[in-house]
Amino acid sequence: MDYVIEPWFLGGGADSEAGKEFGEWKTSVEAEYGTKFAMSLGELPPASAPRLALISGRTSDNPKLLTESIASGASCIYLEKPGAPTVVELEQMAEEAKAAGVEVLMGYNKNVCKYVAKTREFAAGLPGSHVTFVTNNAYENTPESLGECFERNAEGMLKNMVIHELALLVSFYDVSVDNIASVVADKEFSEMQTLPGPSGKTWTDFNKIKFTITTKTGQEVSVQGDRCGGSDSFAMVADKSGAEVFRYWMPDEEDKVNVSALEIKYPSAMPYFFTQDPDYVTVKERVAKHTVDGLPAEGVATLQIAIDTLKVAEYLTPLLQEQLK
Repeated sequence: MDYVIEPWFLGGGADSEAGKEFGEWKTSVEAEYGTKFAMSLGELPPASAPRLALISGRTSDNPKLLTESIASGASCIYLEKPGAPTVVELEQMAEEAKAAGVEVLMGYNKNVCKYVAKTREFAAGLPGSHVTFVTNNAYENTPESLGECFERNAEGMLKNMVIHELALLVSFYDVSVDNIASVVADKEFSEMQTLPGPSGKTWTDFNKIKFTITTKTGQEVSVQGDRCGGSDSFAMVADKSGAEVFRYWMPDEEDKVNVSALEIKYPSAMPYFFTQDPDYVTVKERVAKHTVDGLPAEGVATLQIAIDTLKVAEYLTPLLQEQLK
């Protein structure tokens, strides 16, 4: 990592507690790795080698950051989900990148997850089986905590937390807006609330949601998400009778050792960062290798998958909201 761009903690937020913590990390990284810090992409020198830009900021800032990354000489861009607030913006970003000859790959880490691969493998050997992907976060189940979450993730749960699962459906289950025959919310599990955020503005979103999609080509798959459900994700397979016959967790027993070490090292971080750490490392390593050697980044979602996924999220949100009224 050659450069870190951080306008807030190097500027107006430098004196905050989080800013001071960032400053300590900055000093250690500069000393250990020689990484340079700047407040804007415009401060970067011209690229002397293939340059990979990793964009991980507020979703609403991504279109501007992509433009600035291209201008700063990026030859490949790693874009965190969902990529942009709307399909229109994401399609415009795709056109801009294509015109500049810059490839954009997506940080959909669950596309390369062990638990996803093992679940798909098991289900493929069981005719008539049904897969459910389950994702959890560990927010406190209070109006204050969820209100802050709703405001910070204003694009909504399906475009944020559950977007990883929707990317799996697009990538592996032939799900697209044109191919969805039906979507049915599990009303017993699902819940939608309207809550004030820190700004005082109110936000309506799901705090938990479960639904089943049936495609016109005959596939059926379910997704479940709970903002207050804990830090684990998993997938399960049911047989023709509906009985669960397989479940694989993230993290599994092997990965829990890494989670324990990260919990000690970063005690104030959200728990889901720890469980997803190995898969994010895998995605980033594959994209970095691709930037250098040009070979395909195996299993990494493309910008077209991101566009199709965001289309599905925009399509599903009002349908599910209507079912839960």
